[in-house]
Amino acid sequence: MGQVETARDLVLGYVRALNTVDEAVRVALPSLDRLADVLGLARSRRISRSGRVGVYSYTVHGAGCRFVSDHGTEVDVDFAADGSSIFDLWRLRQYGLSLPEPLDVTDDDLRAAVRSLQPLLNEVRPGWFGVAG
Repeated sequence: MGQVETARDLVLGYVRALNTVDEAVRVALPSLDRLADVLGLARSRRISRSGRVGVYSYTVHGAGCRFVSDHGTEVDVDFAADGSSIFDLWRLRQYGLSLPEPLDVTDDDLRAAVRSLQPLLNEVRPGWFGVAG
């Protein structure tokens, strides 16, 4: 498998993992309308800035949150002003490195992979991506 194909699989894996986190958090915190609401709950001190939700530990940071599964897989995500989940190449690389069989791909391969996944993904601002729709 070529490096761009490996990077593409990594990006798709991240998107699936992000969806899994979203579902797990909503089950654990049914009052959430969207994953980004975790920020508001932490800022209003209704939940701690770090803790556990379902099978994930989480840490709220700046404009986002880092979720780590019981197996050590890391999904770090930021949230745009509209509450949509966004990520950059660094977050994709961190996800790849945290996998049970780590994947270390270059930024160039990740950039090419993200481009190949349009219109599934869109660039919401330079270097930051979100899932379309």
